[in-house]
Amino acid sequence: MTREKISLGRSGEDAAVRYLRKKGLRVLERNFRCKLGELDVVAREGPCLVFVEVRTVAGTAFGTAQESVDVKKMRKVRQVAAYYIQSRKAVEMPVRFDVVAVTMNPDGHVRKIEHIVNAF
Repeated sequence: MTREKISLGRSGEDAAVRYLRKKGLRVLERNFRCKLGELDVVAREGPCLVFVEVRTVAGTAFGTAQESVDVKKMRKVRQVAAYYIQSRKAVEMPVRFDVVAVTMNPDGHVRKIEHIVNAF
């Protein structure tokens, strides 16, 4: 992955976390990694454990950010989330899977943030 893509992803994730916190979610972890993969953001909203996939694009020439979350990615996030739930002994908590789609301007500023609750 190029440095530009890594930087874009980090900027989008930072913007998504700020957005989620303003919406009242409590961010528990960022970039949780295990042998199965990675979770971008793990948060709580009330009693609910929220797994958030963050997608960032610089424009929409190749599709929107939310369009890039395909069935394969959803399956992977669910697998890693199951591992997270077991490792944190959070089996009794209700869970949901959200997507935060961040579109950046060419100058690096956020143009749009879309939060899709219960995305999958």
